Amino acid sequence: MIAVIVGTHGKFSEELLRSTSMVYGQLENVAGVTFEPGESVSGLVDKFKAALETLDWSDGAIFLVDLFGGSPYNAASRIAAGYENIDIVSGVNLPMVVDVLVNRSSEHLEGLAQLAISAGRDSMKSFRSIRESQAEEEL
Repeated sequence: MIAVIVGTHGKFSEELLRSTSMVYGQLENVAGVTFEPGESVSGLVDKFKAALETLDWSDGAIFLVDLFGGSPYNAASRIAAGYENIDIVSGVNLPMVVDVLVNRSSEHLEGLAQLAISAGRDSMKSFRSIRESQAEEEL
């Protein structure tokens, strides 16, 4: 099973995983890592390594982080650079995490990363745009 680590600025990862469990159910082989004010990127690398030690990532690991180029991304990059079976996807949101968990037993790491990106992108909707397109269809 591919391990999932959610890494974000502040407590967002903890709350995101709490919300994920409301939608998905019990989380297995998943860890959340926070990056708190005053911490260094080196300290965050240590926290990510400690999280990996608690997970089974024999099939790979995927880091879902909040900002491309932010400290969680940079820290995860330092780890991923040394492994072929670790990937990082930025822009983490609830639909992305749920989609990754639903599909991780049937997807390889590369496919899972693409699904994560699609889920994140496809989850953005405008009520007004949907309403206008439905109104046009009714005409």
